Amino acid sequence: MTTPPGHTTAPGVTAADTERHITELIHRWVAAVDAGDLAGVLAGRDDDIVMFDVPPPDQGVRGIDAYRAAWPAFLAWQRGGARFELADLTVTAGQDVAFAHALLRCGTEGGLAEAPGVRLRLTLGLRRRSGRWVVTHEHHSFPLRDAPATPGPDAGTDHHPGRDAGRDADTGGDTGGDTGGDTEKRRPAGRTAGTEQAHRQIRALFDRWFERTTAGDLDGLMEPIAAEVVSYEHDGPLEYRGAAAVREVCARNLPAAPRSAEWTVPQMTVVSDGDLAVAWGLDRVRLPGPDGTTQEMWSRGTRVLRRTGGSWSMIHQHLSSPRDPATGQAATTLRPGTPPTG
Repeated sequence: MTTPPGHTTAPGVTAADTERHITELIHRWVAAVDAGDLAGVLAGRDDDIVMFDVPPPDQGVRGIDAYRAAWPAFLAWQRGGARFELADLTVTAGQDVAFAHALLRCGTEGGLAEAPGVRLRLTLGLRRRSGRWVVTHEHHSFPLRDAPATPGPDAGTDHHPGRDAGRDADTGGDTGGDTGGDTEKRRPAGRTAGTEQAHRQIRALFDRWFERTTAGDLDGLMEPIAAEVVSYEHDGPLEYRGAAAVREVCARNLPAAPRSAEWTVPQMTVVSDGDLAVAWGLDRVRLPGPDGTTQEMWSRGTRVLRRTGGSWSMIHQHLSSPRDPATGQAATTLRPGTPPTG
């Protein structure tokens, strides 16, 4: 675990205490999933949780009721002998906001033996509420090139929670906030002017980042990327570690990106505390066609930023598109609120 520079923990709580508490919370949750224990899976989840899962819906599973409904079919399959085990875990904590990224072994014994390198990628955003740490955002994905060929206990069944659950729970699109990204219900009591300023700085960073990306400016888009960044991209490998690795994949992909594209996150949720912030939302890319029509693609994005010396930089990114339950391929044509098929 790492604590952001200049950050303090709650009175009487050391950084080691915070590390131990969050790590234990995550280990208990993983053990509950592995055991097929629904009560244990729900423990430590926020009422307003947003989960970006492997299958649709594109806008994610929103709220604890939809989250609860997303798990039973997967847990029944899990109890049949599948494995859900941590392979790697990193926790970064502030006083009231924390995040973790992890790699997990997720599959049947036969599936894991056939593809031993396949890992589920997991990012968690946590908040301290009334002295208790809860998970408010959860993002699961497999890199597209490494996604298991069979997405579930049989060829017609999803391999991860959320296949049917949550589909009707939120059909109104991304409700993570207003155009600025935060609804009042997501704002902690006592939010300060300093927090508001931090959120404005973070949104300005994203605006410039999107602008520089669509302009094909490699140096400009790399400006906010931290040297130690860990990025879970859409395609394999599992992760890119360090700014040099991220720069390499950006340099490879930029030439194919049309300069007329528009990249935005129309409604972004930002949760920050001191020098640590977690942001998530639906990425929208619009591409004008030769016939005057506009092609629109959506995907899910989670980003974590740290402030050092007054400047924010991105230390973690997790990108994914939901997988079509019928084909196992990325479902890039879905729209927020579009009911999935299959």
